[in-house]
Parts: sequence; C-alpha cells; structure tokens
Amino acid sequence: METIKLKIDNKVVEVAKGTTILKAAREAGIHIPTLCYLHLHDLNIENKPAGCRVCVVEVEGRRNLAPACVTECTEGMVVNTHNIRVLNSRKTVLELILSDHPTDCLICAKNGNCELQSMAQEFGIRKIHYEGEQSTYREDTSPAIIRDIDKCIMCRRCEMMCNDVQTVGVLSAVNRGFMSVVAPAFEMNLDHSVCTYCGQCVAVCPTGALTEVDHTNSVIRALADPTKTVVVQAAPAVRAALGEEFGLEAGTLVTGKMAAALRRLGFDYVFDTDFAADLTIMEEGTELLDRLTRHLNGDKNVPLPILTSCCPGWVNFFEHQFPEMMDIPSTARSPQQMFGAIAKTYFADKIGVKRENLVVVSIMPCLAKKYECQRDEFATDGNPDVDFSISTRELSHLIKQSNIEFNELPEEDFDHPLGESTGAAVIFGATGGVMEAALRTAYEIVTGREVPFSNLNITPVRGMDGVKEASIKIEGCAPDWKFLEGAELKVAIAHGLVNANKIMRDVREGKSPYHFVEIMACPGGCIGGGGQPIPTSMEIRKNRMKAIYSEDEHMVLRKSHENPDVIAIYEEFLDKPNSHKSHELLHTHYVKRENY
Repeated sequence: METIKLKIDNKVVEVAKGTTILKAAREAGIHIPTLCYLHLHDLNIENKPAGCRVCVVEVEGRRNLAPACVTECTEGMVVNTHNIRVLNSRKTVLELILSDHPTDCLICAKNGNCELQSMAQEFGIRKIHYEGEQSTYREDTSPAIIRDIDKCIMCRRCEMMCNDVQTVGVLSAVNRGFMSVVAPAFEMNLDHSVCTYCGQCVAVCPTGALTEVDHTNSVIRALADPTKTVVVQAAPAVRAALGEEFGLEAGTLVTGKMAAALRRLGFDYVFDTDFAADLTIMEEGTELLDRLTRHLNGDKNVPLPILTSCCPGWVNFFEHQFPEMMDIPSTARSPQQMFGAIAKTYFADKIGVKRENLVVVSIMPCLAKKYECQRDEFATDGNPDVDFSISTRELSHLIKQSNIEFNELPEEDFDHPLGESTGAAVIFGATGGVMEAALRTAYEIVTGREVPFSNLNITPVRGMDGVKEASIKIEGCAPDWKFLEGAELKVAIAHGLVNANKIMRDVREGKSPYHFVEIMACPGGCIGGGGQPIPTSMEIRKNRMKAIYSEDEHMVLRKSHENPDVIAIYEEFLDKPNSHKSHELLHTHYVKRENY
C-alpha cells in the first residue's frame, strides 16, 4: 500500500494515498467539525456532498479554503485546521445556514438532539448577523414521518440513506438555488410516494427536518380516560436499546425496568410483543411446512421461497416494487398486529371489556409500525387492532416527562396471559432471529428432536452480513413427515432493503435456490430500526444484538411451540395453527401499489 506524509497542525501524519484530509485528521486525533458528512462504516458508504462547508481547512499554497471531507491528501501537504481564517469561515457559513432556519428550537422535536443546534453552541453563536428572506415550504405529514423542510439544511444524508442504503429512491434534491429542497419526485407527499416508512432517513437527519409522527399525547389522553382499559405491548428490540436514552451503555438489557416504567405510566396491563412473536412462528412455521409438503408432493404451483412478513417496511417495499409476486410472502401478520387482534378479541372477552373500550398501544423500534397499525385491513368496523404505535424514543420522552427515575426502577415481570414468551421470540429483534426461531420449531415438529446446533444456537443465520445463507438436512423424520426425509432446507437472511432487492430480483428471475427467506428493512434488523435511540452505529447494533442473544440464552423456554400461553390460546380459542379462526385473526392480504 502506497503511503504519503503530510503535516496537519504541525503534526506529521502518514496515511494511505487517496485518503481525505478529514480522515487523515481523525486518524491523527485532530477534530474537524462536520455537518453534511456521514460515514456508514459498516456499509462502506459515505455522504460527502461538501455542501455545508463547515469542514473547511487551510492548505498551504492554495488560495481558497478546502473542504476536508473531499480533498485528498498529497505528499508534503501542510494543513491548518483551526487558524483564525478557518474559524471565521466556519462561523460565517454556520451563521448563513442559521439565517435561513426557523428559530423555534424550544418546541422542535429535535431540541437537545440537533446537530445544528450543538454546532451553534460549539461555535459560540449568540446572534444571527444575517437577516433577510427565509425559504418556506409546506409541511408534509404522512402516517409515520413528518417532513418540515423549512428545517432542511441540504446535507442530503436522507437522500443517501433512501437511495444508496435502502434503494427505495424516494428522496432527491429538487429545484435550484434558494428553493432547493430534498423531496420525493414531483414534490409529492410521502404518503403518495413509494416510501416504506423505514425511518432510516429520520435516524440520520441532523435537524428537525425529518421526525416521526408523535403519538405520545394521544397515549396520555387514553391513559387519562376512565372509560378506557389501556394495554401496552413492547417489542423485543426495545429492551436492548431503551437504556441508551437514560445514559446506559448500548446493549444494556432493561426488560424488567421497562415493564416497571410502563406500569408506572398508568397502563392497565403490561404485555410483551414476544408472546405474539411466538404466535407468529406457529402460524408462519406451519405455513412453511404446508408449502414444502405440497411442493415435495409434486405441486409445482406452490409459491416458493416463502418470505417472512413481520417487517412492515419490507411489506411496503414489496407491495410497491414487486407487486407481481404477492403470493410469495407469508400471509402471517406481524407480531404487533397479531397481538392487537388477540387483545381485542380473546383478551377483551376474558376481562369483559368491549372492543371499542380497549386501547392497544405498542412500543416499537420501527416507524413503519405507525403506518402498519393504520392499514384498513387491520381494523374491525373502523376500530383498529392496534390504536397507537410509539417508538423507543417516544417512550423515553414519555418516561422523562412523567418524572420517572428509570435507572432506579425495580425489575418487574410482564402480565399474563399475553406476557409469556420464549427465547425464540426475543431474538426476533436481530437480523436472522425470525429464521432461527422458525427453524427451532419447524425442525422439532418434523423430527421430534431439537435442531442439530449446540445449545439451540443456529450460528449460520446470525451476524451482520448483508445476506446470509444456510442449509439444514432433515433426517430421522417422525412418521407423519417421512416424505421430508433427506430433504435439504435452504434458507437465506437479508437485512437492509438493498439486500432485499438483490434477493427479490433472483426470485423474480427464477434463480433463487431458497425455500425460506427472512427479510428485515433496517440494517441489523429491528435493533437498528428507525425509531431507536440516535445514533445507531455498527458497534451499537452489535451490542444490541449481543444483548438480544444473551436474553435468549438465559430464558427457561427457548422454542416458540413450548410457550404455555400460546398452547393455551390454541386450545381455548384458535383451535390450531392455520385454522379458519387463525386465518381470520392472524393472517392478512397484500395490496398492489403503484411504483409512482
């Protein structure tokens, strides 16, 4: 590897040829502020439009200041990162950005977590010296995401996430000059576009230009209504991330404290989405075995591979991008929606509450869940199965404004009967988790034995690779499953919609060798969801994933079909997996949507 030497702030630095000044400085421990620049190390993707000019430095012999994020180092280069010329330029640029920015920081959703606000503080800006016309743009409110483009600074991070990371292609720069904005094509609203509501754009926005639709006030009103019984469910990925909002290290499990906090917020019943995840495995796993059975018995019209359908961002994606393949995904609803359907039927009857007087709230790591719970197919006579879905971030805000000392709370359990779960359910929060949970149950149903992996840990489906593959040979089948003897079950796991795109194109072209495919819209799966604490880096995702698997390892029950409350609900209410009743409540249909 060819290297070069340069001097940064009188410090001799040796770096690989082609390295930018910004990277060289960071390797040398020298801070250069940035605003539009963003490096996603895990995906090897950089956003560096060099538009903000906050990272400018002085290069000896160069007339103009150089943007450090795109200027490559050269042999013998002499760089100054903080002389008076550089500092004045950065401050002027920042003041110009602020001159065309709303000053409603006190009521902005990103107040206290805004990179522009933090940078203004860092530069000691106390007055806006430039006054004049400010650009104005209409607010765009969708079921999950709010675009307040008056607060956009044209960093284009959202564009990078939407186009390069997720390959959805909704956002791009439109118009010119003073009226330039980042928007969907033809400046249409998000809800008229192919947006999946994954929320990854929200997660990287440095200002309040992109935020989630906040349902906390609606939840507070429901909790204060004496005519309503309010139940809450918490998704598996939330417990591995919520602690970060209260100063705990990434990957700190706060399952018991979360349950305690939800109780103190006033919820009448505190349940676990993990219960519904176990239920999902029973339905989706049975659907998989049914399709495999028909396929191996010679039915060539059976749609394979079967695709998981737990992730609403992924569901939105294939409804828009692959409408001709609607028969391939599993018809099983997501755990969120299964829980809502069971809560407003089975549980409502148990406690003697009318459906319309039962309010179901979900705590999710995902912004697409806000859209999902508003879909027409998940409502009965206009009454939704899940009334409100709030993100991990929204829950933390709710806890803080309720003056609850989260870190001082005791460890408490979830309520029953919708709070019992297994380790197979908790790993739903990580990419590969749904697949592993399904294999643990499907293999044991077919063979009567546990999956042939140490301690039930199916390691080939774990990890952060964009696409993972595995195969399991089925041997020693039970009498009812002898036709599967010797069959090799081929599976794949993809996270991030760029990888989903690759797999779906192979399926469409008939090149896919798989029987079962798990897809999650967000990098890392739900642990990296668009509603999780900000920031979310590769290291943070790995720590959250480690926490998820740790909880699985320490649970008494680790296979979905062993969940006693799931067994009971089939005996008392649903009859069996994929029964008529199950299909009525726990399955769905998909909608062909236009790709613009």
